[in-house]
Amino acid sequence: MFMRFAAVGGIATLFQYLLLIALTQLAGADPVHASAIGFCSSALLNYYLNHRLTFRSRKPHWQALPRFSLVALSGLTLNSLLMAVFIRYFGIQYLIAQLVTTSLVLIWNFYLNRRWSFGVQDVSS
Repeated sequence: MFMRFAAVGGIATLFQYLLLIALTQLAGADPVHASAIGFCSSALLNYYLNHRLTFRSRKPHWQALPRFSLVALSGLTLNSLLMAVFIRYFGIQYLIAQLVTTSLVLIWNFYLNRRWSFGVQDVSS
């Protein structure tokens, strides 16, 4: 199950990174803000693919989507805080900071989505 989650997340993350790079390099946006925009933009794709493919949830969207949205909001908060700390306090280049941040947020989101958003209890899948 984690491998499916990571694969789905990889697709959404690629979309997030493309937006991050485009907004930062082409539009001159602040990397923390560009990262947040990319994160939010990829969330709907991530929800759909996780509901259908990763967790094969039987929860109706009216139950799963609000929970997923809260998890995504917590992930966005964690993403933005980590990006700000890595870039502004440690001076890490924004793409490297995003790679580290993505790894940490991935673990956070998987656990919360598996247990709460989609209500999957079987960890052997």
